[in-house]
Amino acid sequence: MTLLSPTGTCTLVGAGPGDPELLTLKAVKAIRRASVLFVDDLVNEDVLGYARPGARIVHVGKRGGCRSTPQAFIEKLMIAAVREGEDVVRLKGGDPFIFGRGGEEVEHLREAGIEATVVNGITAGLAAVTSLGVPLTHRDHAQGVVFVTGHAKTGAGSTENPTDWRALAAAVREARLTLVIYMGVAGAAHLQRELLHGLPGDTRAAVIQDASLPRQRHVATTLAKLQEDIARARLGSPAVIVIGDVLRGLAAAGSLPRQAAAR
Repeated sequence: MTLLSPTGTCTLVGAGPGDPELLTLKAVKAIRRASVLFVDDLVNEDVLGYARPGARIVHVGKRGGCRSTPQAFIEKLMIAAVREGEDVVRLKGGDPFIFGRGGEEVEHLREAGIEATVVNGITAGLAAVTSLGVPLTHRDHAQGVVFVTGHAKTGAGSTENPTDWRALAAAVREARLTLVIYMGVAGAAHLQRELLHGLPGDTRAAVIQDASLPRQRHVATTLAKLQEDIARARLGSPAVIVIGDVLRGLAAAGSLPRQAAAR
């Protein structure tokens, strides 16, 4: 379709995993330019320090398991603001195009005749393993990486089939891949049970909560003890589960992080 030329602009900005120093220069410039910012719940408040004086900041909470602003309502707010001539920034945790619903928002903006710009951010899955001093890929241990959500779309309008974790486990084993699971802590028992059909119990695993932030906590474990150690360390969302041989350099399986052990 032919896109209109609204007087305002719209930019989807990835705020990264939490640490404000991990913002890109392009993200900072976009934030400073914005007259209104629609901010996700997981965005660090310190990031908003880059907003210009007088900018309108609208918190549109999005957190699994909590009351959230309806996605359709957020999109209506964005479209209305652009049509009113605002320079809109949609500020999202991590990267807008990795489990951030950025694709859905761009589609709806285009349907409204608005072309959005996207500024990438560091995704939590990358920041989480980097904080542990291990890579996502390694020539000796992992030839690739798979990002997957542990919380697929459900309910009315969903056409998705449940993730085939057994097939995914087989692919991880045969292709020597690192598996990074977002939003998987609540369903960790099910994930563990299904993945064990294709991966050995001693496969290395790690769970990282609040990646890149001072309050970050993690546990290094094995697939066989994944749910047990999540419960023992009392880890919760937001957290990333990482599974694969790249974790072999971490502490012995089942070890608790120093933060948890000190309690």
